Amino acid sequence: MSDLIIALSQDSPWLGDVPGNAQRVIETARQARDNLGADVVVFPELFLTGYPPEDLLLRIDMARLVQEAFHRLLDAIQGIHVVLGMPHYATDPKPYNSAAVFRDGQIIGLYHKNILPNYNVFDEWRYFLPGTEPCVFSLKGRRLGITICEDIWTTTPASRALAAGAELLININASPYHHGKSAERQRILRARCTETRLPIAYVNMVGGQDELVFDGQSLLLDQAGRVVFHDKAFSPTLSAFTWRENNTLMAHQPSAPPPDDEVELAYQALSLGIHDYVQRNGFQGALVGLSGGVDSALTLALAADTLGSGEVMAVLMPSPYTSVMSMEDAMAEVKALGVRHEVLAINGLMTAFQEVLAPVFAGLPPDSTEENIQARCRGTLLMSLSNKLGKIVLATGNKSEMACGYTTLYGDLVGGFAPLKDVPKQLVYQLARHRNSKGAVIPERVLSRPPSAELRPGQQDSDTLPPYEILDPILELYVELELPIEAIVARGYDEQTVHRVANMVKKAEYKRRQAPPGIKISRRAFGRDRRYPITSAYPW
Repeated sequence: MSDLIIALSQDSPWLGDVPGNAQRVIETARQARDNLGADVVVFPELFLTGYPPEDLLLRIDMARLVQEAFHRLLDAIQGIHVVLGMPHYATDPKPYNSAAVFRDGQIIGLYHKNILPNYNVFDEWRYFLPGTEPCVFSLKGRRLGITICEDIWTTTPASRALAAGAELLININASPYHHGKSAERQRILRARCTETRLPIAYVNMVGGQDELVFDGQSLLLDQAGRVVFHDKAFSPTLSAFTWRENNTLMAHQPSAPPPDDEVELAYQALSLGIHDYVQRNGFQGALVGLSGGVDSALTLALAADTLGSGEVMAVLMPSPYTSVMSMEDAMAEVKALGVRHEVLAINGLMTAFQEVLAPVFAGLPPDSTEENIQARCRGTLLMSLSNKLGKIVLATGNKSEMACGYTTLYGDLVGGFAPLKDVPKQLVYQLARHRNSKGAVIPERVLSRPPSAELRPGQQDSDTLPPYEILDPILELYVELELPIEAIVARGYDEQTVHRVANMVKKAEYKRRQAPPGIKISRRAFGRDRRYPITSAYPW
């Protein structure tokens, strides 16, 4: 028995690019072998396809692509063991979610994920067959057991590996980020270490994939559950550690600083989600309708920070109800960020719409219809610019608005991606102040004055919604924790207000179904994470 060097590849595959991901595996394996002296290199869950591949897995040609890429890897990689997450197609049309162990053209082991998650954003029973057996392989007299993601959140797979003779557990992951996820992982991993008395090497994916963002933060824990190494958040890395003859672990690089600032982590998650969605879908940058309010101000700052100021355009679309203060603040941010901007007044468009509709609206009192015309004028302009310039429109609505339907279909809801879709209004303010702490770009008036859609004189959000300091906690209890109304009222919230909020959430489901995808950062996000019927008599 001798020292064993294990490399951990915390990397970002491009979903569906099986040949490209295979090339990444080849290059990384050679780097781990030649530069780090590694005996084995470990890649995240389903790295060969990317995660989550969804119905791509059910295509006949996906099985062929995976098989061709895997044979290429067997031929191309020599002199190092590889642990690679990939689908394994056997006789059933469904594949297994697997980890293949190979070296010098030989398959040494094949592990099939035992515990398939089927909750929140996970649909693995739809796509995969479950495995039941452990996989333990020998290298330099050491015995390494493999588990995949959800396996480590229960006791059985780790216990099976221990019973099969494992002396160290490798856990490969495609674990998406949400608030507090890092602490949850460490708690679970410590529990497995305590139960098995085995060290654990936890390798996680990074990168944005539609609504999900994978944060990396790979970990190495000793047999007592102490963190020996903590990798960076939201950054591809190739790290290594030595498993010594005396069974101690030595990381080859210092740990990243502890991720104790959840606001900073959320900002990084949103930035990476925007970057990968825009870049990997082939857009030539982004457009943001800049109103002078905090939501669009934060969206513009995020876009400029992650894509670069030269790739972002701010579009100011004043109406007769837009205040001078809003225009001044919007222009101040444009100047501070150095982004291109256009001013497109919508007064004439509003008049044209109203003239066309006047015969039908004759005798009917003005209401929110006229207000929504303004938002829809702006949406049309933004999508026209998107079509012409090849830039994606970033919708600026936040989670509080999405929850309550405080948004206009085909108006401010328009866009290709909604970065703040899972960000409650109070967190919007925290993120904006956090961004300003690194260099002020959002004017202080934007952060201090009452929020307003400015669709009529003197309008404020509080005319329609409860104050956000009351609304956001109720939404967290109702949407994220899914507590019934009675339980929320029992926590001290006004019963009438809770019923009002719950009714708004229910009524707005049809709007949310038509909203663009957005980045999940909470435990329960609208979209693929929270799925409720539009038509329902359920007593919410």
